[in-house]
Amino acid sequence: MHRIYLDMCCYNRPYDDQSQMKVALEAQAKLHIQELIREKKLELISSYMLRYECGNNPFPMRRDAILDFIDQNAYGYVGDERKTMIEEKASEIMKTGIKFKDACHVASAIYSGCKYFISTDKRLLKYKSNEIKMVTPIEFIVEIEED
Repeated sequence: MHRIYLDMCCYNRPYDDQSQMKVALEAQAKLHIQELIREKKLELISSYMLRYECGNNPFPMRRDAILDFIDQNAYGYVGDERKTMIEEKASEIMKTGIKFKDACHVASAIYSGCKYFISTDKRLLKYKSNEIKMVTPIEFIVEIEED
């Protein structure tokens, strides 16, 4: 079973303008990933940084839907009691040009043993590590279906 971490961009993808084919395909892939999580075929990890970012979403319906999904389906949670450890790893990741919040997401995913970090953020996906695989929702689906 694959342990995964979805960043905030990924959770928001179904709410983005779907007129571009890439966005629409990523949204469909993300919704398929959510279904696999609901079916307990994937282990979803969440974190204090994800809750913080989601809590700042200016759209109450989106914020509540995302938080409800996470609360109902997360296999594990990296809480703020791990903040010091996560931020130490994040500062290492930031040396590659990744911003603080994104680095905390990646550090949380690595700390919790995720095999995949799933994002639609092109800049963040350029981060490479032997500790975790950085993929788009589409790349993730293609990869697991080949297993």
